[in-house]
Amino acid sequence: MSAMGKRIKDLRKLRGLTQQELADASGVSLSVLRRLEQGQQESARMETWRRFATALRVPTMRLVGDDAEGHEAEESPERWDDVKRALNSPPVSQEEFDDPPTVEGVTAALDAMYPLVVKDGYQGLSVFLPALLRDADALGSEGRDVRVRLLQRVGWLMIHTRQFAAAEDALSRCLDEVSDRIQAAVTVDYMCWLLMREGQLSKARELATQWADDLEPVRMTRATPAELSMWGVMLLRLSASAVRDNRRGEAEDAMKYARAASEALGREWRFPQEISNSTFGPLTVLLKAGENAGIIGQPQSVLRVGDRVEKLRKSKSPRFRERMTSSDWNRHVLDVADAHTRMGDYGLAIQKLAGINDRSPEWLPNQRFARDIMGRVIEGRRTLTQEMRDLATAVHLPL
Repeated sequence: MSAMGKRIKDLRKLRGLTQQELADASGVSLSVLRRLEQGQQESARMETWRRFATALRVPTMRLVGDDAEGHEAEESPERWDDVKRALNSPPVSQEEFDDPPTVEGVTAALDAMYPLVVKDGYQGLSVFLPALLRDADALGSEGRDVRVRLLQRVGWLMIHTRQFAAAEDALSRCLDEVSDRIQAAVTVDYMCWLLMREGQLSKARELATQWADDLEPVRMTRATPAELSMWGVMLLRLSASAVRDNRRGEAEDAMKYARAASEALGREWRFPQEISNSTFGPLTVLLKAGENAGIIGQPQSVLRVGDRVEKLRKSKSPRFRERMTSSDWNRHVLDVADAHTRMGDYGLAIQKLAGINDRSPEWLPNQRFARDIMGRVIEGRRTLTQEMRDLATAVHLPL
């Protein structure tokens, strides 16, 4: 029996529940519970553990432990081999270049890469990044600022594509070099995201709590947009890790303060490109509230948030004019698609997934969540349309 299987069995017995009663209370099938307790199944999705934890009234990490394996199947990992080598190779001296790199040249190249980041152009980025990393390393101490920006971007990208070890390499190097407080906070935010995707919820929550406390403005009326936004972003990260760890009260408190930060800001605000490609404001907070509602199994709340988001995006108010990042928007659409499947509206779910596939065909296959949604659609349908089959292929779901 695995350690996680033993934990769930022991807690079930402490609560005086039979296997059938725990399966019914959690909404997880009896067969899955039996396999976990008997050691016939070594692991399960974090959402499955969260449902068990809710039924047993314990934090999720009480079941899985912070040593949980969060490494999911990687999509074309060999694509990033050159990036990984460049991350960990000793710097090449300027003398070894026929045309030595300059800070200005590397900065211009990093800025030129931005459209690929916005469009989730992973293939182009995998070609572009190795040489840029080598050039940035060759700059030595004078290239520290641009190197921090580049390492942040690489870490962000590696998390998106589930290259978790490479993400940790990039972000750890970044923390070693960063000196600006806001830039350091951006790096820590990505670290929290990495820990969450690896299943290390307690570590993510503790790190986000520490930095949210450190970043809280003494007087919100005197805080800059960057300071307010970075505090809000860290609160959202705290809320996300807490809700996944079955700490709903803590998640709600963090969301409340994030909402206050967004109201103090007064509008959706985009970080300068040299800091981050993210936004923060009332719309971002609303999207993340919808994501939390999906995590705790409230599909109707998710759909209500989705309706509000659509109205706000179409409004002419300057508070909501800033466009969301592709990944944030696509994640929201996945939440809405998931809510539709849980309400039995498979056609609407397919429309949402198809829209993401049209916009971001390289982003979608890296989303385990998309495969889960598509799997539920297939389970709920007697027959599949060609569009459904095509989407199942697009998200790498075997039929």
